[in-house]
This record gives sequence, structure tokens and C-alpha cells, in this order.
Amino acid sequence: MTTLAVTTSTAASARVNCIVIGVAKNAKTAEKPVLAPGADALNEAFEGRLAEIIHVLGMSGSPGETLKLPAPSGFSADFVLAVGLGDAPDASEYAPEALRRAAGEAARALAGTERAALVLPVSTAEAAEAVALGGLLGSYAYTAHRAPGDDGGPVGALQIVTTAEACDDVTAGVRRGTVIAQEVNRARDLVNMPANHLTPETFAAAVQTVGAEHGLDVDVLDEKALAENSYGGILGVGQGSARPPRLVRITHTHPEAHTTLAFVGKGITYDSGGISLKPVGFNEIMKRDMSGAAAVFTAVVVASRLELPVNITGWLPLAENMPSGSATRPGDVLRMYGGRTVEVRNTDAEGRLVLADVLVRAGEDGPDAIVDVATLTAAMKMALGHRTFGVMSDDESFRDHVVDAAGRAGEQAWPMPLPVELREGMKTPVADIANTGERMGGGLVAGLFLKEFAPAGIPWAHIDIAGPAFHEGAPYGYTPHGGTGSAVRTLVRLAEDAATDAPHQFPTPR
Repeated sequence: MTTLAVTTSTAASARVNCIVIGVAKNAKTAEKPVLAPGADALNEAFEGRLAEIIHVLGMSGSPGETLKLPAPSGFSADFVLAVGLGDAPDASEYAPEALRRAAGEAARALAGTERAALVLPVSTAEAAEAVALGGLLGSYAYTAHRAPGDDGGPVGALQIVTTAEACDDVTAGVRRGTVIAQEVNRARDLVNMPANHLTPETFAAAVQTVGAEHGLDVDVLDEKALAENSYGGILGVGQGSARPPRLVRITHTHPEAHTTLAFVGKGITYDSGGISLKPVGFNEIMKRDMSGAAAVFTAVVVASRLELPVNITGWLPLAENMPSGSATRPGDVLRMYGGRTVEVRNTDAEGRLVLADVLVRAGEDGPDAIVDVATLTAAMKMALGHRTFGVMSDDESFRDHVVDAAGRAGEQAWPMPLPVELREGMKTPVADIANTGERMGGGLVAGLFLKEFAPAGIPWAHIDIAGPAFHEGAPYGYTPHGGTGSAVRTLVRLAEDAATDAPHQFPTPR
């Protein structure tokens, strides 16, 4: 695991293998790129020609670019790594996302390196947090089931170089970035874990272990307790598996909190589709169908570790959706928590069933707002692609607040509607509602289904992370192949908004 520290040593004296500097595109001309603040000493060592050398070697400063150079005489490092930051800003500050991505690219390029110094523009806590977050997320690798190889592993240690004057702010930013990165990486580990290792029972046990470590209250309902309390959705989804379902509740409380949030995360540890079996080519990554639960779990841990003055209850309905002689069949009717009935037209529309149970239960505690997170529909991936998640709510101001929080956290989100006419397709003569409706707009239909179970009078939003939760392509920036930890940072930002004393920062109950 990569470690991270702050240092006020000069770049020349830093005892590292590599010095990382930022290079930006010259927005005014196509000539040599611009060196980001922090590269002055290196530029002097190259007799003021560092930007020219980088330009001659073909680097423009675009995002994703990296270039290795031998370190100049007088520096302890072996080599210099230039990393692209994108367009140079008119003001002195670089955007946090540009710093996150650059630090992530650098960390990936440094795999196998023992120590490196990040000499990037980090004069503020926000900039330092971005660099820390990007560096630690970029160095991530899931190696739990691999024999030790000769790939060298991730970079061993990163140092963020700053001045004595800015050291306190930078240290505070690095601490926050480190906590968030560690928990995002924990979420990634859970998403990447094979389904024969991560079952509802082992997931619940992991939450109990981590909860005890960080002073969080954790309650677990097993299949008997679920039956006693009439959680028909969770039981119906899980009844086809030899691994019974669980419902986990993890709670962070703070004595100075004035707002209470409920986060609900879909936790299908493997989704075969059930009797409505997924076609060939769609099953291979279905271990990732618990990404919402991983996001909720780790976001609550972040709130505890940062001691945020907000109360948060995380709800994790955990089940494995498998076909068997005991599995729920298309046409079956389930009685959900709270008493409403659902006709299961498609057993592969299972995530909304486990979420519906918990939305009703979470509302009984009277939180100030509820947010659910799920890899819910392929339709959302079709609509928004692989990098953007959709946000739905019957409260437009709350929906827009969640989208804004995602943007401030560095995650791509887009507001989606809940067209009332699509509700018609979920009518059924045998139950109160069916779990599917019209095929076109399927992601919106799923949101409308959840709306039926969201408690009245409490702001609610649904985040569909089907696209960005699991990256099947080549790594980029600080995003690895596999689990990404999508929505963790958005939930943390929402928790911070709720923790503030400024009333306008968080919507009042409708």
C-alpha cells in the first residue's frame, strides 16, 4: 500500500527516486508548454530550458501525458517525471480535478518505484487534498488473489513537497484526501472481490470489523430476522441462493450534529439475473452489483474518521440473486416491508426490490434526507455512458443539490427526470405495482418504482451508478481497471454539506 507524507524539503534535496512536476498547455500559443509552480529549481538546473526540452520531446501538457527525463546534476533523484495538467489557468490556481488526474497519472507511471516527490502546485488545502487523493487512488491495485510477481507493485511512498508557510494548510488537505482515498480504495477492494469470497455473510462481517475499529454502531439482520420483520423484497431476491441475505445498518453519530442522513446502497454480491437469467457476456462482472453498498459503507466510515458533525445511517441490503428450485419466479408476488405487494415480472430487476424494503424502513427513523445508490439499470449506462451517473428525485432542488455535490467532489453526474406517464406501465391487476414497466426509459422506470417506496415528506434522491461503478477499459487518470469506488466522494460531500451550520447548504424537508 502506498504511503503519503508532506515535506518542506527542497526538490533538490529530496531523497527519492523520482521528482514529479506539472506541465500545462500554453492556451495562447502552440509553442512550448508552461511549467506549473514548483518546477523552478529544476528549470534552473536545466539552465532555464526545461519547458523547451519537454516541448522538443513531444509533450504538450495535455491531460494524460507523461514524460521521463534524467534528473539534473545536484539532485538526489534518479529521474524527473513530467505530467500533463491540461490548459494553464488564467488565475494562479489549477482546478482540483486537473490536479487529481495528474497525480493519478503520475502514480500509475511510477509503479515499481520505491519513493517519489510530487512537486505540484499545492499552496492550499484544497489543492493538497486533490493531489493526495489523486496520488493514492492512482496507485491502487487489487492483488488479493495474485501470486507475488515481478511487476514491482504500486509506488511505495509519495511525498508532497510544499513550503513552510503553506505546510499547515497542505497537511490538513493531505489528511482529508488520504482518508477519503483509503476508503474509496476499500470500496474498490470490495467491488473487485470475487463473489465466492464476498457473500452477504462475509460482507456483513467485514462491516462489523471495520465498524468496531472506528467506533461505529453496526446491526445485522440474518435471514430469520428478515423474515420476522417482513422484509419481502430482500428475502425474495435472496431465496434462490445457498448464501442467505443480510441487512446491515451502520451508524455514525456526532454530539454536535443537527442533521441526520440515511444512505441506502444496493448490495447484490452476485447477480445472475435469477430465473430471468442474464445472457452470455453479461454475467462476468456481476460481482460488481454491490457497488452501491460499498459506497454507502465506506462513506459512513469517512464521516466517522473525519469526525463530521452529522448523523448518518448507512443501510446495506445484501443478497445473492441466483436461479434455483427455490428462486423467485417471474409472476410471483412479494409482500414488501411496510405491506405493499409487488409482482415480479423480471427477476433481473432485483436491485429495486431490496432498495424498496429499506427505503420504507429508513424513513421510519425520520432522517432529514435519504439517498440511495445502486448499479441499477443498463439503461442508465446507455443514456449517460461509462463515466457519468444519473440522479433522480421527485424534489428537483434536492436532485440538483446532489448533482452539484458530485461536481464539487470531482464525480460526473447528470440530473434525470421522472416522467409520470411511465408509471402507467407498472400497473398490474395482481399486485400494488410491478417491478418493471416500459422498456424504453428503463432507468427512469426504476427511479419511479423507488419513488413509490420513498417516504413522503423526506427529501429523497436516487443515484444510478451502473456506468461508472466498474471500469472495463484501460486505466486513466486515477481510475483503475475494475471497481472505481463511484459515488463515495459524492456521499461524503453531501455529509459535509449537512454538517455545515449554513441552512441554505442543505434542503429543508418538503
